[in-house]
Amino acid sequence: MDEVLLRSLTPSVLGILVRRGADFAAAEDAVQDALVEAVRVWPAEPPRDPKGWLVTVAWRRFLDATRADAARRRREDLVDEEPPPGPAPAVDDTLLLYFLCAHPSLTPSSAVALTLRAVGGLTTRQIARAYLVPEATMAQRISRAKRTVSGVRFDQPGDVATVLRVLYLVFNEGYSGDIDLAAEAIRLTRQLAAAIDHPEVAGLLALMLLHHARRDARTAPDGSLVPLAEQDRGRWDTGSIAEGVEILQAALARDRLGEFQAQAAVAALHADAPTAEETDWVQIVEWYDELARLTDNPVVRLNRAVAVGEADGPRAGLAALAALDDSLPRYAAVAAWLHERDGDLATAARLYAEAAGKAPNAAERDHLTRQAARLNTRGCR
Repeated sequence: MDEVLLRSLTPSVLGILVRRGADFAAAEDAVQDALVEAVRVWPAEPPRDPKGWLVTVAWRRFLDATRADAARRRREDLVDEEPPPGPAPAVDDTLLLYFLCAHPSLTPSSAVALTLRAVGGLTTRQIARAYLVPEATMAQRISRAKRTVSGVRFDQPGDVATVLRVLYLVFNEGYSGDIDLAAEAIRLTRQLAAAIDHPEVAGLLALMLLHHARRDARTAPDGSLVPLAEQDRGRWDTGSIAEGVEILQAALARDRLGEFQAQAAVAALHADAPTAEETDWVQIVEWYDELARLTDNPVVRLNRAVAVGEADGPRAGLAALAALDDSLPRYAAVAAWLHERDGDLATAARLYAEAAGKAPNAAERDHLTRQAARLNTRGCR
């Protein structure tokens, strides 16, 4: 069973159902039912037209559900609109669905969670991790969002800020998580940048391009993580870096600074340094100060502590870290790195091991475990 194919077809099938009159919550449930049926049936009987098959099955499931609903009589008129047999129209509704999920009836956080689950292909656990909340809490939030939009006609698209937040989280999961969604997030952000003139859209696209340019250098041939300072900069995609910097400069020139532009500025400073030792950490700290002012995000302050440790020394970095909650994701990893730089190898080894136990994915866990083992070996000499 080709799970990648199913995931790629989901937004289009969902968009077809919504455009034919299905409310979003019911359409999303029907598409999920169709995907389950595909997993069961396709291995033995693969369809000639996978997308058309999913549209037909999902529409029938939607009709079955609506007939059982209190609005049976009104919705039974939709029976006459069942898609005819044959290939489904080749329309990409993904970006439209992102805007529809950002419905005015939802809070921004609920809209983001619903979109990530229904359209972005992320699991509830992945979304919860991105929001730093328990999985059960996020499951309740998504369920409430579905109930809120149940029966709502999606003729009032949401705002750009919410859609940007969704695209940013999808890219982050694709860049560092278990599902490869980064390229899709870049594609959709390009579409959005071509459709609207907005400095934060440009900032997000620049940020994605600058991070994605380093992707090939982030892992060794055996799949292990390669830290930024140790990456082979000759493997960075210079074309993507040049494009990202050009887009960023044009956005910054408009003097409407937002968080994505500020993050892109940090990424650009890393990309501009010929070597790790030549990185302009003082400027990076200044950009993190701007980010903290714009967002008051604890993860931003955690990253700032790393930059302070580079710019002003590990003791200064540890002082900045001390002001933060030690339950933050990757707090222990940052603390370990700063203690190692300060010469306290025993504490660093213990913190690397602690961070490995909290790592969000196998590659990061293995990297942190190796760091702990390396320091423990040095301590035994």
